[in-house]
Amino acid sequence: MSRPSRLQRQVLSLYRELLRAGRGKPGAEARVRAEFRQHASLPRSDVLRIEYLYRRGRRQLQLLRSGHATAMCAFVRGREKTEEPSGRAGPGNFPEDDDNSRSPLDSMRSPETPPKKW
Repeated sequence: MSRPSRLQRQVLSLYRELLRAGRGKPGAEARVRAEFRQHASLPRSDVLRIEYLYRRGRRQLQLLRSGHATAMCAFVRGREKTEEPSGRAGPGNFPEDDDNSRSPLDSMRSPETPPKKW
């Protein structure tokens, strides 16, 4: 097996530092593990994304170490309804073309640009 690259060593070091920084904070260790597991399947060749996630992790580490963070959690998006009971358009459903279904913001749309004549 070959030696780990510099980027691999940096990521592993960041992982250990995040776990240490989050030791006394509720939810921090589980969140760090979940985040790293989520991105563990990234291909090694996707260096740009790995470097982006590394920088993002460094910023999170600074926040955890700053002393202002007391816990760590994530916002979870709940399930959206596919159809509202009133028959109005919900996410994924488009309103029918009648005058009652127009939004008050429809009049604020920019006018269509005329086609260019060459």
